Amino acid sequence: MTTVAALYQFTRFDDPAGLRGPLLALCEAEGVRGTLLLAQEGINGTIAGTRAGIDAVLAHIRALPGCAALDWKESTAAEMPFGRMKVRLKREIVTMGEPDVDPRAGTGHYVEAQDWNALISAPDVVVIDTRNDYEVGIGSFAGAVDPGTRSFREFPGWWRENAQQFDGKRVAMFCTGGIRCEKSTNFLLQEGVAEVFHLKGGILKYLEEVPEAESLWQGECFVFDERVSVGHGLTPGKHGLCRACRRPLTEAGRRHPDYEEGVSCAACRGDFSDDDRARFRERQRQSDLARSRGVGHLGADSVPSQRARKAVSLSNRAGATRDQS
Repeated sequence: MTTVAALYQFTRFDDPAGLRGPLLALCEAEGVRGTLLLAQEGINGTIAGTRAGIDAVLAHIRALPGCAALDWKESTAAEMPFGRMKVRLKREIVTMGEPDVDPRAGTGHYVEAQDWNALISAPDVVVIDTRNDYEVGIGSFAGAVDPGTRSFREFPGWWRENAQQFDGKRVAMFCTGGIRCEKSTNFLLQEGVAEVFHLKGGILKYLEEVPEAESLWQGECFVFDERVSVGHGLTPGKHGLCRACRRPLTEAGRRHPDYEEGVSCAACRGDFSDDDRARFRERQRQSDLARSRGVGHLGADSVPSQRARKAVSLSNRAGATRDQS
């Protein structure tokens, strides 16, 4: 059984580039895979490996400046959910594009998972899902407002256009693991909202701790690894993944005429060029060949190429798709 750890910490790293090499080397030495993002504002990511390997990496991260109180959420997977280990340098560990937002300066009130139902059931509370549209599409809390954003960067604009309809309301916000709410609640406080709350530990902590019989969660929760989605008790969900655009797929989506394994789905069929699709077909062929030989294929879980991502980005501006912020 593989241990999966999702973590983040907002802190000040004066030299994130200097932290990258030792962290990557340790992960590789311990057989840990996944993605970690480093920026001047902190660290964020999800990793998977043996119990000993995860413990070693977490101990290393806790020794970094400002990370002694690191909190993380764990689950398990029957198989390794990542193909390789990546430690990337970024401007932000979760991209919002608001330079004045700083969770270290203050966030909304943390609400424990066991107290969340009572809060969001109150008549004076509006509940806002801060995740992207494709995540909301496979599951959310009953009655939550869906901003319909394709990336977290769009959230500030959505709020400013819609803030008036929430006048006089207390605002409760949630996301997958809590990191987006660290920024979104700080943003709302700066925008003048008096009472802002967010789900501590995010949806993952709620699904882990709240019994299904008492839960107000409907559907599954999208996760950024090969499990694709999880349900109550963090058990693996039923969704597949389009390896071209990284959107979740239902069984109906896999039966759609525009779905081609590893190449396209109904949502992204028009986002890529013929050259992109030819490259994706070759990647899928290599993946199938590796699987038939009983070996892993590093490209199988990789995100689209830079050119392909640019195509999706351009399509986003026209109102089509998503990212993984």
